[in-house]
Amino acid sequence: MLPKLFSIGPFTVYSYGLMTAIGILLAIWLGEYQVKKTKLAEEGFLIGMGIACVIGGYASSKLLFWITILPQIIENPAVMLDLSSGYVVIGGLIGGVLTGYLYCRWKKTDFWKVFDLVIPYVALAQCLGRIGCFLAGCCYGYPTEGVCGVAFHNSMYAPVGVKLFPIQLVSAGLNMLNFLFLYLLWKKASRKTGITGAAFIVTYSVGRFFLEFFRGDLERGTVGALSTSQFLSVFTLLAGLLILLYRWKRNAAVTP
Repeated sequence: MLPKLFSIGPFTVYSYGLMTAIGILLAIWLGEYQVKKTKLAEEGFLIGMGIACVIGGYASSKLLFWITILPQIIENPAVMLDLSSGYVVIGGLIGGVLTGYLYCRWKKTDFWKVFDLVIPYVALAQCLGRIGCFLAGCCYGYPTEGVCGVAFHNSMYAPVGVKLFPIQLVSAGLNMLNFLFLYLLWKKASRKTGITGAAFIVTYSVGRFFLEFFRGDLERGTVGALSTSQFLSVFTLLAGLLILLYRWKRNAAVTP
């Protein structure tokens, strides 16, 4: 579609990078606003946590990608020097959550309350990121002759001139719906800590598992009949359900 937006001399602005950056900054800004509004933590808390989570998330996302191409790395270790592409979103989410947990422990702040507050905006950021994927042509869908098929002509990732299912836009739409659902859940269940965060793990895992059937970029690796992301989604779904059950019981125990 439009992988490169514009260039100024040697500097090029890429659509995927810009949309991802906008999503991250928007999530941090909205989260920081809610932190100050609810007086959950000190001013600037979420800015620091956001930076830490971005670093931890991208590092774990890259690490998981390296695991999926381990045979290639063994054959040619130089492929690890390419930092411009090759990231697994679900790995980034896992790393981001773990980094956020450690950051909250360091700052002596209730992780579950922070997790509940910020996670709807993470879904919003994912929506913008998937729009960036569509513009860049990455994370593309399977070939189709249907009326919804989209052909990319200047993508560095998608096969050129082949009509593909626009899975990126479907994913963006579902992430937007997830954002609205999680935000309303957080507003309604704000005193039941951990419920909104656990709900995100469940909804994302289920959505990612089924959306993978429509993906066409199979070079990301497989585990048996499942893609790497589908395989991991099974475990994140189980983890989300266990966390949801645990937090539900904990909240029931402290409710007068």
